[in-house]
Amino acid sequence: MASYVAPFRQKSQEGPTNPLTFGLELGCFAGFIWGAIHWLFYTLNFTKVIPGFLGGPFFHHGFLKSGAGQLAGWLMFIALSAIASVIYVLLFRKLKGPWPGIIYGIVWWCVIFAAAGPPLHMTKPLNQLGWNSIVSEFCLFLLWGLFIGYTIAFEFTDERMREPKRAKA
Repeated sequence: MASYVAPFRQKSQEGPTNPLTFGLELGCFAGFIWGAIHWLFYTLNFTKVIPGFLGGPFFHHGFLKSGAGQLAGWLMFIALSAIASVIYVLLFRKLKGPWPGIIYGIVWWCVIFAAAGPPLHMTKPLNQLGWNSIVSEFCLFLLWGLFIGYTIAFEFTDERMREPKRAKA
């Protein structure tokens, strides 16, 4: 009698994970999850940074405050997360533990909020944001980086799933 494998179950891992597709998939999930949390932070007034802040160079600020603008911003955050995940997977996938991901998120926060954001009109300068927004965004990006970095580290440095195939004693 043939054994039935449920369609939702994954096949056992037969080879190494493709870094590019893994990074893109992880980035989409990271952007979806953490973009939603950013939208929630904005809705609950934890931050003044609008969910569509990444669209600042491309759209008017009034549009970015609308529902369609917030959705466009969420999609841009998903795209940023996919790019950031692919970069992490290509450069840092062999680093172990949570700290590289935490540092990666902090670096992205610095790039977006201190370096590139104000000149590109994505965010106000840090001295105009207020402490609630600064701390909320910092924590969000720290956790976003942790999510990306630790997930990638776990996938590319954890050998527990591959061990039983090698040791058939």
